[in-house]
Amino acid sequence: SMSPKNVIFKKTCKDKSVGVFMGKRDFVDRVDAVDPVDGVILVDPEALAGRKVFVTLSCTFRYGRDDMDVLGIAFRRELYLSTRQVYPPLQDREKGAHTKVQVKLLQKLGINAYPFFFEFPDNLPCSVALQPAPQDVGKQCAVEFEIKAFSAESQDAKVHKRSTVRLMIRKVQYAPETQGTPPSVEITKDFVMSDKPLHIKASLDKELYYHGETIKVLVNITNNSNKTIRNVVLSVDQVANVVLYSNDNYSKCVDIEDSGDSVSAGATLQKVYKLLPLLANNRERRGIALDGKLKHEDTNLASSSIVKEGVLKEVLGIMVSYKVMVKLVIGGSTLCCSEVGLEVPFRLMHPKPDTGKLEEELVFQEFKRSYLKGMIGGDDDEEEGNVSGGDDMAPKEK
Repeated sequence: SMSPKNVIFKKTCKDKSVGVFMGKRDFVDRVDAVDPVDGVILVDPEALAGRKVFVTLSCTFRYGRDDMDVLGIAFRRELYLSTRQVYPPLQDREKGAHTKVQVKLLQKLGINAYPFFFEFPDNLPCSVALQPAPQDVGKQCAVEFEIKAFSAESQDAKVHKRSTVRLMIRKVQYAPETQGTPPSVEITKDFVMSDKPLHIKASLDKELYYHGETIKVLVNITNNSNKTIRNVVLSVDQVANVVLYSNDNYSKCVDIEDSGDSVSAGATLQKVYKLLPLLANNRERRGIALDGKLKHEDTNLASSSIVKEGVLKEVLGIMVSYKVMVKLVIGGSTLCCSEVGLEVPFRLMHPKPDTGKLEEELVFQEFKRSYLKGMIGGDDDEEEGNVSGGDDMAPKEK
């Protein structure tokens, strides 16, 4: 039988001086602690020709806006930058290896491999991006994390693109182990010409849903008024609040159920409606918050933001939350119909994945994320700064 495999992502700069090897591209923020970023740099001393090798971890907030942005000026703020010298090593190679993956990689890659290790400070946001419109090339609002490895004469010397490897990584949050109380909201509405009120209650079956899970909304309507309810419309709204720069709020409907249900005067309705907020149904819409890049297949609607106690909201970049909207169209004729509505908040997140043990065999794979089927990738070069050197820098079997 084939032994289980452990995927290692790799990327090499054009001049072959530096290659980066990492066991993962997504790092988990558990609220009380964040996965460290660990990897191994493989250097080619000949190609380096005396240059040093550095690696940086950065977190950047970018905001390019169409309406204000007449001069093409985009707002960009580095929220965090940390730099390490990897070669020549400043400490013993084995001492620098903090994780099992690093130890295995050092054994496999040989004497020109050196470990690097970063810990995130605890006040950084998670990865999130607002999906630009199809015509908005390069316009975006995003919190992005990047690992950059490069060779240069010194840390501050000019760095050439051909000597640079850039890898976009993600900081993600997973759902907590415990569910909150399923939320429920009710309102009573009085009408001027009616003796008795209209009562509406909406309850969700859970407080926290995983991406791709159906949301069941139990709606109870007791219509003691003399009005007719002509329609019941439910939707899921995603609210993205850009807290860092402008405090703009973007509210987008990401799923809708236009039921056509009516409730005549004096009648009741009790019904479970189903909603399913999915990125797949919203690909053409702009301004929706995602947890990655639209063109990559492992991207989905942004997860709900979880804020730590005592962290300034301003440093969080973009806050994301979700709510179910229940809207009743009340009416005489179409001209004079009114609406009554309520909203029920919930959270949308990823389940915590099973973290298996480190497998025996390492499998090397290009760092590039897979594109969606039918998506023309174009050249990632521009944004990621390099192409991979392919297999000529793969480890030699020992």
